[in-house]
Amino acid sequence: MITPDALGYLPETPSQTAGPFVHIGLIPRQAGFDIFENNLGAITLGPEIQGERIRIEGRIYDGTGAVIRDALVEIWQADSFGRFNHPVDQVPGPRDAGFRGWGRTGTDFETGTWSFNTIKPGRVARRHGEGFLAPHIQVWIAARGINLGLLTRLYFEDEAVANAEDPVLRLIEQPERRKTLIAQRVNGAENTYVFDIHLQGEMETVFFDV
Repeated sequence: MITPDALGYLPETPSQTAGPFVHIGLIPRQAGFDIFENNLGAITLGPEIQGERIRIEGRIYDGTGAVIRDALVEIWQADSFGRFNHPVDQVPGPRDAGFRGWGRTGTDFETGTWSFNTIKPGRVARRHGEGFLAPHIQVWIAARGINLGLLTRLYFEDEAVANAEDPVLRLIEQPERRKTLIAQRVNGAENTYVFDIHLQGEMETVFFDV
């Protein structure tokens, strides 16, 4: 029998899920350890940031419909001009140099709610002058029971025209599946959008393999 060892390959390292210690290492203040002067990801906005200020919030549900109360959530987004705070973004035009475009938080241990105060991103230009993406926010999740972090996108329900033109949303043929990526604006709550994420089941959120 030919084995990986016989071929000179190293055996694959066993995988494991992100356990409870992910909070201690990445968001220690929420885990009760106030050990850093600056908690990375805790603050996404400053007074000088340009654009429409919004709040995004939601819960994460497992396949049985139970709320997950110990997940880690990260976001990555463009600024209000549709520009990313990254050297690869060389699109000409204005940018908000003070906007980091990244944030990290955890779901509340009691309610399971996660939230960010941020700005509504602008439309991002596609490569080679092929048009624009709809305003969106990348959302990444790590939690116990998840071997690899899950990546999805948050779009906005009040951007219907831009959403209809977005090439990523258009790849999703089933309308009901497409709806799992649309954050709903809360009536009576100023600039607040709700984006619930379902890991499995009939309402499973669309995730991206990257």
